[in-house]
Amino acid sequence: MNQSDRLKQLVSRQFEGDAVFLFWKGRVGLYAILKAWGIGPDDEVIVPAFTCVVVPNAVLYLGAKPVYVDVEEQSLNTTLRRIEAARTGKTKAVICQNTFGLSSEVDVIAGWAASEGLLSVEDCTHGFGGSFHGRPNGSYCDAAFFSSQWNKPVSSGIGGFVVARDAKLVKGLSKLESQLAKPRRSELVSLNVQLWARRKLLTDGTYWTLLKLYRWLSKTGVIIGSSSGEEIDSVTMPKNYFKGMSELQARTVACEIAKLDQHNQQRREAAVRYSAFLAGHGKYHVDAGLVEDHMFLKYPILVRNRDGFFRAAEKFRVELGDWFNSPLHPVQGDLSAWGLDIAGFPNARRIATHIVNLPTRSNSDRVVDFLNSQLDELM
Repeated sequence: MNQSDRLKQLVSRQFEGDAVFLFWKGRVGLYAILKAWGIGPDDEVIVPAFTCVVVPNAVLYLGAKPVYVDVEEQSLNTTLRRIEAARTGKTKAVICQNTFGLSSEVDVIAGWAASEGLLSVEDCTHGFGGSFHGRPNGSYCDAAFFSSQWNKPVSSGIGGFVVARDAKLVKGLSKLESQLAKPRRSELVSLNVQLWARRKLLTDGTYWTLLKLYRWLSKTGVIIGSSSGEEIDSVTMPKNYFKGMSELQARTVACEIAKLDQHNQQRREAAVRYSAFLAGHGKYHVDAGLVEDHMFLKYPILVRNRDGFFRAAEKFRVELGDWFNSPLHPVQGDLSAWGLDIAGFPNARRIATHIVNLPTRSNSDRVVDFLNSQLDELM
């Protein structure tokens, strides 16, 4: 059995035998889901207005139109009420986002979509290995796509996979799978070097230096980055976008799955501690009612001055994240090319201006000490 087939079996077991498909990146999986459903020009896909730019890109690459809906400040996800209000006669699909490990309202949204004959897709790039109302994240919708990129629940540096249970989707995805290009040898060499560097060089002390170096090298095209320049600067599909997962990636993800339960336990323990500290000081925190259904890939907080907060974190050696620093992360400024006028989405705009992510698999003592030193900056 090759590594790809082994990974498919491992993932399928967590979803009661659902079909699994492997891709170069998770976003390619989303594109494949929409294409397999037959979505194209004049169709509309409902998307949260607080997401990564690669999500509406997958819609736009098919000639379809992303229709945005605002999110709630507490869950960082949208609601069925907002989705119903955005639906038109051209709506063909709804994307339910699992944000930082929380799949709020995905059950009622998926049920509503089924009753209306619409495709439901869970953006589960943050949520693999977690659960919502006792069922695995990614198990409610017709299909779900997952990411194994850096800082995801399981990581192969670059990578992603799809779980599909709708018969029409499975048939279409099986056909598309045979059309996937193979990663180039140069890409695999670059990825292997990055995986080695992460294992051997990444520590609390080197995090900020390596992060800055990685972002510079990926921006200049020297190494493979999470997003190519075309994905951030354009709504045209990049060359060599539609690729499958390599054996290197499949082997790495399979190894990561073996450690997933332990890592998720660490994430939850850190998050519960952060919540208690923030609630005790009257600061923005994840509500206790959401904790049970939250996997906590990252822990969201809101700060007054994000740039200053990041500078302080670097001195304190705390590994902060900046998801999502824009309603369409990481694109800054004018979002009209993606059909988004941020003036119409006040919650997403405010959150994107102030959000910072705390690490959930680092030294929580240091993180709490840092938060205590920055109380005046916390919202």
